[in-house]
Amino acid sequence: MSDFETVGKVSDFVEGRGQAFAVDGRMVAVFRRGEEFFAIDDLCPHMGASLAEGHVDDDTVTCPWHAWRFCIKDGTWEDNPRTKVDVFEVRVVGDEVQVRAKD
Repeated sequence: MSDFETVGKVSDFVEGRGQAFAVDGRMVAVFRRGEEFFAIDDLCPHMGASLAEGHVDDDTVTCPWHAWRFCIKDGTWEDNPRTKVDVFEVRVVGDEVQVRAKD
């Protein structure tokens, strides 16, 4: 089982803005929604743009290059639910936001 890696403090995250982090060699986009945190694969499967740099509206992040929209909670492509990006487990321990790498 993979370990959790600290990616920042709770106060480092602004609602509505993603941040990209390397977690066990993979780029992961982390989003804050209220007191909840979500993490999905940072790379859009279409052309590889950073989803952390996309526009966030409610539970959806829009790819900055070609407007592909993904749910930050489950990684589903909003226009074709059969396509998804990976989702990573996130937890808050004290004031640290931690992400678990995929096995």
